[in-house]
Amino acid sequence: MALPVWPLPALLTLTVTIAGLGRAQLWRDELATWSAASRSPGDLVRLAGTIDAATSPYYLFMHAWLAVFGDSVTALRLPAALAMAATAGLTAVLGQRLLGARAGLLAGLLFAVLPGTSRYGQEARPYALATLFAVLATLLLVEALTRPGWARWAGYAAAVAALGLVHLVALTLLAAHAVAVFAARRDRPPNRPLRWVLALVPAALLLAPLVLLARGQRSRQLGWVDTARLTDLTTLPTGVAQSGVVGGLLLGLAALGGARLGRRALLPGLAVLLPVLLVFAAGLVVPLWVPRYLVFVVPFACLLAGAALAAVPLPSAMAVVALAGLLGLPDQAALRRTHEWPRGATVDYRGVARIVADGQRPGDVVVYSPRESWLFLDLGLEYHLGDRRPRDVLVTEDQARRGDLWAAECARPAECLAGAQRVWLVVAGRRDDPLAAVGGTKGDALRAGFTVDRVWPRAGLTVALLAR
Repeated sequence: MALPVWPLPALLTLTVTIAGLGRAQLWRDELATWSAASRSPGDLVRLAGTIDAATSPYYLFMHAWLAVFGDSVTALRLPAALAMAATAGLTAVLGQRLLGARAGLLAGLLFAVLPGTSRYGQEARPYALATLFAVLATLLLVEALTRPGWARWAGYAAAVAALGLVHLVALTLLAAHAVAVFAARRDRPPNRPLRWVLALVPAALLLAPLVLLARGQRSRQLGWVDTARLTDLTTLPTGVAQSGVVGGLLLGLAALGGARLGRRALLPGLAVLLPVLLVFAAGLVVPLWVPRYLVFVVPFACLLAGAALAAVPLPSAMAVVALAGLLGLPDQAALRRTHEWPRGATVDYRGVARIVADGQRPGDVVVYSPRESWLFLDLGLEYHLGDRRPRDVLVTEDQARRGDLWAAECARPAECLAGAQRVWLVVAGRRDDPLAAVGGTKGDALRAGFTVDRVWPRAGLTVALLAR
C-alpha cells in the first residue's frame, strides 16, 4: 500500500516555519492585526466601516484566537505557520491527483523550503490562510469534477467563501477554476458548469457587502501603492519567494514542468498566470499591485516545478529541492531578523519601549510624531509596554472608539501639555534634533515649553526625553 504524500511536506514546512517564529519583532502590519484583534467584536464592526473592511473577517478570527492563546509574538504568528504547513500537505495531495504521487511530493517539499513560505508563515496577516484556502478550494474542485456530488460541491463552495473572506484579491483564482470547469472532458456530467456557478452563489451573497465596503475604502487603504508598471512583473518571483535566486529557480522549473505536462498543466498553470495577469491589469488602472497579495499562486507554481522534477531520478530531484533550500538560507536568516518593508529595514519598537520603561517617572507623558502614520508608533509602544506606558497626553479619542487604526489628537496641543513636566517624544527616523522633526501646532507647543534632555536613536525611530 502506497504511503500518503502529505505528511512529509507538512511536517517539514511546520518545522521550518516554527524555527525562530517569535524572533523578529512585530512589524507595522502585524501591529495593525494586534490592535484590531484586541478589540471587541462591536469595535471590529466599527473599524470595518472605516478602514480595513477586506481584512475584518481575519481580524475577527484573530480576536477569537487571541482570547484563547494570548497575544505574544509566537501566538500571533502561529495560525500562519499552521496554515502554511497544511498548505504544503494539500499541495502534495493536489499534485498527486493531477500529476502523480512523485510530482505531488516534490511540489510539497519544494514549497516547504521556499523563504517566502517561512516569511508569510511567520506573519500575523491573512496571506498564509489565503494560500491554504486557494489550494483547498482547487483540490475540492478537482474532486467535484472527478466524482460529482452535492457534498463535494458544498465543500468547494465553503472553501471559496473562506478564500474571499480572508483575501478578496485571491478570488482571481476563480478565473482559472472557470477554465478548468468548462474545459473538463465532455464525458463528464453535462451540468457541471451549472453546479459550479451555483456553488459560487453563497460566496457571492456573503462577500458582496464586504466588496462594497472595501471598494469605498480603497483610496485610504491603498493610498501608499502606486499604479503598476510593466517592470513590476519582473519583481514578482522575488516578492513571493522572498529570494531572487530561489524565485528564479522556481520560475525556471515551473516553465519546464508546464512544457512537459502539456494539457495537464492547464489548471496549475492558469492558477498562476490568470491571477497575476488580472491583478496586474487592474493595477495599471487603480493602485492594487502588491506582490505579497499574490502569495497564494506559489503552490501552483510548485506543482509545475514538481512535475519537472518528477521527470528525473528521485535522488537528483531531491538534490534540486535541497539546493533550493540552501540557496534560500541567507534570506531565511534575514527574515528572522526583521519583517519590515523595504526588505532589510528595521523599526526597533522593542528597543524604544525598553528605553522608556527604564527611564520613566510617575507623571511622565508620551507624544508621537507623526501620529497618523503607517509606522504605528503608538501601537509599537503600546504592544511592548501595555499599561506601563506613559499617558498618551494628546489623545482625545483612541483607535477603538474612533473606529480607526489611528487615534485622534487634541486641536490645541499646548493646552493638553500644560500640566506635563517631562515628555517622551517618539519620532519616525533617526534624528539628531527630534524636536525639529515635529511639525504644526504640536511642534510649536513642544518647542515653546520644553527642551531636549536626552536623545536615543534607534533603528527606524528616535526617542527623546523632554523637560519643561
